[in-house]
Amino acid sequence: MAFRTAGVLIGILCSIALLHAQSAHNYLANSTLLVIRHAEKPATGASLTPEGIARAEKYARYFHPFVIDGARLSINALYAGSDEKDSMRPRLTLEPLSQATGIQLNTKFSTADSDAFAHALAEEAHGDHVLIAWRHKKIPVLLKALGADPTHLLPDGVWPDSVYDWVIFLHFDAAGQLDQQRLIHEPDPLP
Repeated sequence: MAFRTAGVLIGILCSIALLHAQSAHNYLANSTLLVIRHAEKPATGASLTPEGIARAEKYARYFHPFVIDGARLSINALYAGSDEKDSMRPRLTLEPLSQATGIQLNTKFSTADSDAFAHALAEEAHGDHVLIAWRHKKIPVLLKALGADPTHLLPDGVWPDSVYDWVIFLHFDAAGQLDQQRLIHEPDPLP
């Protein structure tokens, strides 16, 4: 009887350990994240300038597919910082790409909560080639939350106010740990 009880207990403990291991999966494993600033903004208003609208439309070609070092990355997940009273720009920047590819644009995360977003990327299933449009002043915080070093990628760790044409490339290894980070300058003009 004692052996049978011990066997049942061992079975229960193994089941619990298996459930824990399954829930501990890191969805950043073997993924690439591309982080961009939203497109050009007007002096006032929540939208994009004509130049910003043009950039957003060109992104539908530039990121479909994204080519880096001769390798083609097919973007399969899109995230944009949620709309705020004074800015819809991250969403507006990726909408043309979303429409061109049929990839749903996820806008449920606020750029004010980069830690929650980074946690969700690790805990929730998404594509393995992710494009993120964020507000530039919040990008360094997002990079830190993802394990990157903003001072390595950005001048003084800050995304300059006047810059719209950079892409941050982040790659994660099989364990979901950041193993590559670099700044990419978009071609001028965009294709």
